[in-house]
Amino acid sequence: MTVVRPSTGSGTQGAGSATHSGGPGAPGGVAARAPRRPLSPERIAASLTLLALLVVGILAVNEVGISIPAMVQSWGNAENFMARVGGLSFPEAGDLAWLIALTVGLVLVGTLLAAVLSVPIAYLAASNTTPGNGWRAAARFIGVLTRALPDVVLAMAFVLMFSLGTLPGILAIGIHSIGMISKMFADAIEQIDEGPRLAIRAAGGSKMQEFTSGILPQVLPSWVATVLHRNDINLRGSVVLGYVGVAGLGLEMSYAFKALNYGKGLGIALVIFVLCIVMEIVSSMVRGAMLGQQKQTRSWMDRIVHPRLRGRSAEPTTTRPTWAASPATAVRRPWTAQRVQHAIAGIVAVLIVVGSVVVSQINWLDFFTFWGKLPEVAAKFWPPSFGSYDATVMFEAMRDTVAIALAATVLTLLPSVILGSLAASNVAPSSGARGVARFLLVGIRGIPELILAIVLVVVTGLGPQAGVIALAIGGIGLLGKLIADSFEEVDRGPERALRAVGATRLQTYTSATVPQGMQALIGHSFYMLDTNIRAATILGIVGGGGVGYYLLNASQGSRYETVTAIVLMILATVLVVEGLAMWMRKVFR
Repeated sequence: MTVVRPSTGSGTQGAGSATHSGGPGAPGGVAARAPRRPLSPERIAASLTLLALLVVGILAVNEVGISIPAMVQSWGNAENFMARVGGLSFPEAGDLAWLIALTVGLVLVGTLLAAVLSVPIAYLAASNTTPGNGWRAAARFIGVLTRALPDVVLAMAFVLMFSLGTLPGILAIGIHSIGMISKMFADAIEQIDEGPRLAIRAAGGSKMQEFTSGILPQVLPSWVATVLHRNDINLRGSVVLGYVGVAGLGLEMSYAFKALNYGKGLGIALVIFVLCIVMEIVSSMVRGAMLGQQKQTRSWMDRIVHPRLRGRSAEPTTTRPTWAASPATAVRRPWTAQRVQHAIAGIVAVLIVVGSVVVSQINWLDFFTFWGKLPEVAAKFWPPSFGSYDATVMFEAMRDTVAIALAATVLTLLPSVILGSLAASNVAPSSGARGVARFLLVGIRGIPELILAIVLVVVTGLGPQAGVIALAIGGIGLLGKLIADSFEEVDRGPERALRAVGATRLQTYTSATVPQGMQALIGHSFYMLDTNIRAATILGIVGGGGVGYYLLNASQGSRYETVTAIVLMILATVLVVEGLAMWMRKVFR
């Protein structure tokens, strides 16, 4: 047995050294002193790459020329705009209720479509379940491809193949969401306990039995949380689909703005904002009801709606109920109050899904007739061409889009780290500060970036400044959430060790919490950059600058070959970012 002797230095420094030099699995959180790992050339290169990206991002912020005094001076534009608006107006109550039901229905059906299609893709993409490296590479590429294809571009293509209505939006949301959902599903599969699956295999179980009995029960909580989170994102993203003819609140808002009926347009934008907040609360209630105290349910809204989720010390009970004592009693499971609640919840969920499909008014005949239109539509999009645009101009516009995304990511980082840290239960100085941080993050997440960009364009004028600010503000909600969740999942041993020797809260945060969460912070930052590149393209449609302006012109002029060329540029850029992110996660793990 090895005896670990405490450091003879000062209390805080000694504990900090022990914490950094040891592993997270040591008893009591204090590990034996181990030699520091030498810096490899690859680690040095990755660190320099991160520094270079940060510098380029700062230069991009400077190039955009964001000036608070200038924005204050241009506030007169906002006052003139509000004077022209006069006041908010809304559609008739019956029409508004129908538009809300239609929007929620198509978003829910699209998200569920993505969830179903993501299961086999995730199974092939996970390293511990894939049949081979070729299958895994193909599945990962499908995920990256669907993430890189903007949903608005998919909607353009589907509008040409299907009837106007909800079906193009459902398919666009579903295919685009496969990228994120399949990636999260695959990550959850890779983190399972292999014991149950291997036991089923050793007993002669089939691959399907391994999946349904050894994998699915472990990953289901994470999968449910992922689908609900993606549904919230899709609701906010559905706004932009209205600009390409997809029915719902987004289409009505686009009609209002095009008709210069700003009062009605802003009224519908307010309805969308409230709807996003309501959906966030409902999703949290569903997560809490279905998943109980599973760690995947921890988010600020979960803790607001479900106070019982605030603590981390509660462990799930391991006591088996009486009805599970034997197979004979299990088949005669009694109808307890909890079972009745679960059955009712399941029936309600099925009814909601069926109702969403009914409300969406899908023209099922389109699935039989669109095949005839497919060659004609494909010929419009292929081969890619910049058309009348000069290649140099297009590449410069793509550079502007990347600069907008990078500048927004840099501006998002510091506020996200601050709010995300304050929203983490192990970092926040008090429950009050934690509650305020959670409310701010939820409120920020509820504002669709497109609506925020429209307002900022009114204040600052056309150009990249509005797009950068809109993406930066919108990104705080998402990145702050990811940071809060990551900080709450770090090993608490090093934090307890530092506090035991008298370290302050700030010392504990900088010496134990941040170092353990650094890998996740880097990964989340690259995910934010990836998301911002696609979002910056969409914001260009409403005057946010970058390649989105040319994408809008090409789509309105039916120059679909130019749309394909722009999408290929976006895909290549996203693949580069994805490669950098994978390399960084590998180097800094």
